[in-house]
Amino acid sequence: MTSATPTLLYIDDDAALARLVERGLTRAGYKVVHAASGQEGLDRLAQGGIDVVALDQYMPGLDGLETLEQILKIPDAPPVVFVTASQDSAIAVTALKAGAADYLVKDVRGEFIPLLQVAVNGAIRQAALQKARDEAEAEVHASRDRYAALAAEREVLLREVNHRVGNSLQIIASLLHLQANSATQQDVKAALTNAMGRVAAVAQVHRRLYTSQDFKTVMLNQYLEALLEDLRRSAEGNKMSRLTLKADPIEIDPDRAVAIGIIVNELVMNAVKYAYPDGAGPIHVELKPQGDDLQLAISDDGVGFSDKADPRGTGMGQRIVSAMAAKLDASVERDPGHKGTRFVVRFARVSPVLDKSTSAAAS
Repeated sequence: MTSATPTLLYIDDDAALARLVERGLTRAGYKVVHAASGQEGLDRLAQGGIDVVALDQYMPGLDGLETLEQILKIPDAPPVVFVTASQDSAIAVTALKAGAADYLVKDVRGEFIPLLQVAVNGAIRQAALQKARDEAEAEVHASRDRYAALAAEREVLLREVNHRVGNSLQIIASLLHLQANSATQQDVKAALTNAMGRVAAVAQVHRRLYTSQDFKTVMLNQYLEALLEDLRRSAEGNKMSRLTLKADPIEIDPDRAVAIGIIVNELVMNAVKYAYPDGAGPIHVELKPQGDDLQLAISDDGVGFSDKADPRGTGMGQRIVSAMAAKLDASVERDPGHKGTRFVVRFARVSPVLDKSTSAAAS
């Protein structure tokens, strides 16, 4: 930091001119230190306490440009104003390119001293500004490094949380599976199996997040494939040999993925139970974009929805589908033209609440 009385190191072999500079700059509020050669100036700089340097070009030993090169190798070197009697513009250009803060031509009578005062004042101000910028940039870089470290730590913690939550939910699903297998009443067995599928649907999202590089989104097609594989292995898996998925690669936020997974679980399980009374049959899950929205269809080629014995329009499953559809702000419609039963779910790719928040932040 520059002191209240800045110190100028004047490097010039002309002792008489150095005395004129000392008188003139002392009146302007500077402390002036004289060095008669480039090496003497470097030795004085090594002692510290110099705020600005005025440097002549033509001196015995090291000339001005050679001295300037050595000065600029010093850590936190003070700014240098090149002062010389030479009218050669090539020296000025070389000095400025080498790193001099300013350049001016001196005269033997000292008439240049007011200009020198302006030049050294400007050099000190510019050096202070540059130092402040450097410190600010260093702080920005340090903050970015700290943020990156915190973000990396957060990712590790989130990954571990998702891993533990996924494992815990999988344990619950396994317990429900065991309980369903041991149940003797069919309605209890069915209820436990349905509950197992719902828990597994949530667990799959956490597994996806654990293995993903991005904790903000889930690849919906990969998630549905894993979910359907879980359903194939469920208690009624022997009736799911023809369960198929056709889905485009689509990213979606985890909360909406959970709702979609539960809807798929309910509608697929209902198709498994009621579409083919005489055995297994094809059940298709299809996911595709439709403009800014997504369309999810679950269909079968079974007995159809008109069968009065078909309970798909009532009960817990229907209430769960309606609740998850409301969470997605989605429409759920049955396709009356389909031979068997086909439900179509349409919903926005991005949650309207998140979309509004993003737009507000951008504006």
